[in-house]
Amino acid sequence: MSIRIRFLPDDVVTTAEVGEPLLHVADRAGISIPTGCLMGSCHACEVEIDGEESVCSCISSVPCGREELTINLFFDPTW
Repeated sequence: MSIRIRFLPDDVVTTAEVGEPLLHVADRAGISIPTGCLMGSCHACEVEIDGEESVCSCISSVPCGREELTINLFFDPTW
């Protein structure tokens, strides 16, 4: 099942499959999400989903049960 993914603040839209890693979806859409440890410990890749939940994109995937997902990118200048 394909889900529509919108990346903010640049308003880039793509589609993804349930279970697909968020970093892969972003990369395919031309979006660069900073990473550090790639294990979810450093939180360099933290993004906000649908304005509510913050997750580490390196260990998160596209959830099921949704038709659309909005991912808001945060940029930490220390990374």
